[in-house]
Amino acid sequence: MTVNALAPGFIETDMTAGLLGHAALRTTLLARIPLGRFGMPEDVAAAALFLVSDAAAYITGTVLSVDGGWTAA
Repeated sequence: MTVNALAPGFIETDMTAGLLGHAALRTTLLARIPLGRFGMPEDVAAAALFLVSDAAAYITGTVLSVDGGWTAA
């Protein structure tokens, strides 16, 4: 058995629409994300699919950041 976690950054969803809808805040946040965009639910889903796939069978104890580079910046 493997145990891993996903750590999403700012993902554009209905839940974050109020926060990301503020133009000034949106601009400030985007300036800190090296990939220059907010994530989409599909980005997180792809990471989750990878972690449950055979391709990740030898990965355990990992936190996978899905944040466009936010934590690396």
